[in-house]
Amino acid sequence: MRSIGNKNTILLGLGFQILQLAWYGFGSEPWMMWAAGAVAAMSSITFPAVSALVSRTADADQQGVVQGMITGIRGLCNGLGPALYGFIFYIFHVELKELPMTGTDLGTNTSPQHHFEQNSIIPGPPFLFGACSVLLALLVALFIPEHTNLSLRSSSWRKHCGSHSHPHSTQAPGEAKEPLLQDTNV
Repeated sequence: MRSIGNKNTILLGLGFQILQLAWYGFGSEPWMMWAAGAVAAMSSITFPAVSALVSRTADADQQGVVQGMITGIRGLCNGLGPALYGFIFYIFHVELKELPMTGTDLGTNTSPQHHFEQNSIIPGPPFLFGACSVLLALLVALFIPEHTNLSLRSSSWRKHCGSHSHPHSTQAPGEAKEPLLQDTNV
């Protein structure tokens, strides 16, 4: 991130993620899965780069809020992603089945092996759906500004804070307001 910047690191990570997901989507051999896994390791730079970018652009009193939102969205995606992938596998009739155990395999192999039953043209449609989603994220990330003007944003925040007053507020006019509670009507 120091050498190419936050935005370019995000773009590079998303590029590796598209490559990894497309490789998983079209790959059919075991060596392809291992190679795509190595590319997946390179795509893991995206989340820290996004966190660093948001941390640099958010006000000091808003750091917990924005980092919590990012972590919450990531957790939501980690929870809903497998369900969505399973549903897409179901739609495209791609199923995992165990290989039948033969007499020679009974003593040598203790773990069941899985393979894809190919009823569809594409071996991994959910991964291609993921690659298309990351392509959209890459297009959005292209519009991230290179440098943000923090002084302009801070002054507009102060104007925003000063223009809102709550009728039941017991604060003195010069006293600072709690940023999370200032816009509530409760």
